[in-house]
Amino acid sequence: MHPAFQPPTQLTGFTAGRPQSPAGGGKTMQERLSFRAIRPSKGDMAISQAARLATMLMLLPLLLISCGVGSILCSSMTTVHDNSTDMISLLDFKRAITNNSRQALRSWHASVPLCSWEGVHCSSGRVTKLYLSDRGLLGRISPSLGNLTFLRTLDLSQNGFTGELPPLNRLHRLEYLDLGHNSLQGTIPDTLTNCSKLRILDLSANLLMGEIPLGTGRLSNLRKIWLSSNNLTGAIPPSLKNNSQLEDIVLTENKLMGTIPDEMGIFPSLVNLDLAGNMLSVPSNFGDTLLSLKHLCLDNNNFEGHLPASLGNISELRLLNLSSNNFIGQVPGSFGNLALLEYLILQRNNFWGFIPIELGDLKQLTHLDLSDNNLQGGVP
Repeated sequence: MHPAFQPPTQLTGFTAGRPQSPAGGGKTMQERLSFRAIRPSKGDMAISQAARLATMLMLLPLLLISCGVGSILCSSMTTVHDNSTDMISLLDFKRAITNNSRQALRSWHASVPLCSWEGVHCSSGRVTKLYLSDRGLLGRISPSLGNLTFLRTLDLSQNGFTGELPPLNRLHRLEYLDLGHNSLQGTIPDTLTNCSKLRILDLSANLLMGEIPLGTGRLSNLRKIWLSSNNLTGAIPPSLKNNSQLEDIVLTENKLMGTIPDEMGIFPSLVNLDLAGNMLSVPSNFGDTLLSLKHLCLDNNNFEGHLPASLGNISELRLLNLSSNNFIGQVPGSFGNLALLEYLILQRNNFWGFIPIELGDLKQLTHLDLSDNNLQGGVP
């Protein structure tokens, strides 16, 4: 209030907040001045608004801190909601289990924090890994696992799961999938190839049938594919050529037919190729481009004819198993170029002639099996 102004000791004629004229009907100059002085001026209002704005600006950092550093409070609603989605999905999975005799899932209750459940691993409150290998679980794999959209690792191997593979096409973050050594049936769904970040795929030792999905070639990040010991039929899809980062291909003990695709020779990182126990044949130029290969197992197939001399070009080879086929002719002398070879297994074929003296140059060779052939002479 302005120091020169002295408010009146009493204001007369106020009713319902509005000034009334005194009995004489007019207002004195002092009363008019007094009334105007009580009402705030536009300047005063501006100052008051500025003060309120300054106060709000002072409080804003505190508010941000409560939602930033104290993000537990501001994000907890979302985290709880997301956790609830994951919890519901896992409880659905548990309900589909018909035998939990080892009590592996005894901690799976809503009263226990989700990320403390056995086999469950979390990051930022979301389930990122489910590891329940060798828990003695029986039953079907609930499709609800397809709702764990932050999942990166799913390992249910070495149990007794039955039924078909559940749809997992929404798991776009999935990198590791191991459902091996169960009793899963049906075909490998092509929608599995929507898991574009998948690096390791293990469906071995099940009862799967049908062909390897053509869409497998879309898994451009795939490093290892293990589909052994199933009932898979058809040919090896040439689309695998798109999986340029493949290191391990294990398709043993199936019913695959046809020629090994030429496209399989373009993998720059391929270390292990195991196609044993099928009904495959091999192209004559096989081995010309598999320069990084260390393990080649083609035993127990329908291979026939002469061994491709190009196999001697796989300079990194440590193990070569061509047993139990119908190969004829002589053992190629080019095998003497495999300076790193440790295992050479050629038994149960129809080889004839002398054992090539070039094999004597293989200084790393520790296992040589040429039995059940028609070879002559001694080992060099």
